[in-house]
Amino acid sequence: MSLIDNSLLVSDILAKYPQTAQVFLNHQMLCVGCLVAPFHTIADACLEHGLDEDAFLADLTRAIATTNQTKSSV
Repeated sequence: MSLIDNSLLVSDILAKYPQTAQVFLNHQMLCVGCLVAPFHTIADACLEHGLDEDAFLADLTRAIATTNQTKSSV
């Protein structure tokens, strides 16, 4: 199950889940700090960068879940 909807804006995801910045960077996406991030959805960004949307959403979800799991075990 994905914690992220592909219609969410990249900037909103990065603001709400800062740990996802590394996922964008791992996929060689320059969305972190990009001037277009407030206007691009995850679907737009995946299309623009030629990424498999489902795989990218899974990576984002994994980053969020891992961080949330770490926080709850502290």
